[in-house]
Parts: sequence; structure tokens; C-alpha cells
Amino acid sequence: MEPVPGTPFGVVHLDVPPVTSGLAIGSLVTGVGSILVSLLVFCFGVAGPDYGGAWAAGAFTLLGGLAGVGAIVAWLLARRQIRRPAPPPAVRFTGGGLAVAGLSCGAAGLLLSVVGLALALVVQIT
Repeated sequence: MEPVPGTPFGVVHLDVPPVTSGLAIGSLVTGVGSILVSLLVFCFGVAGPDYGGAWAAGAFTLLGGLAGVGAIVAWLLARRQIRRPAPPPAVRFTGGGLAVAGLSCGAAGLLLSVVGLALALVVQIT
């Protein structure tokens, strides 16, 4: 408590507990979604032309790629939000580990989607 000079009053700064960053959580959720969509790319790629083949795999590759890029962008924004210094009465953000997990899942989902599309094209050609 800090006394206000010249008055009988004082100022109290309450401690605000840290909050998990919503961007970090969003990065993780989007990264896991990207991996799940990349599994669909593999499924349609292996199924061959009877079930849509390369066309269906290409559509899901686009979805998985966008989700992977979204996870990476959310990681960048979350990292910036978490590292920003905050004065004592402001809200501090945590969740750096969640953001890094989202980055790795998003990058893996993006890579797996592209590999699944390549597999679908090889199966379609042969």
C-alpha cells in the first residue's frame, strides 16, 4: 500500500494472476487439427482414384496447409503477447510451451499434408 501524500488515503495494487494466452491455445488446437486433416490426405491418397484420389487429397491438403500456417501465425502472435512486458496492475500472459507445441504440430501437419499429396499423386499416376 502506498500512501497518497497530503491525504489520509492510500493506493493498493492488487496482484493479478497470470492468464494463459488464448493465442497459444489457439495455436495448439489449430496445429493438432492440421495433423488430423493430414491423416485424411493420406487416407484419400492411399484409397486411389476410386474414392476421389488426388482431387480429394488436394482439397484436404489445402485445408491442412491453411491450418498449419494458421498455427504458425498464432504462435508468432502468442510469443509476442507473452514476451510483452506488463506493469504490475496489468494482466501477464503465460503459455509459451503451448505455443511451441502449436508451432511444432502446425509445421508437422503442413509437412504431412504435402507428403500425403505427393503420395496421392504417385498412386494416381501408377
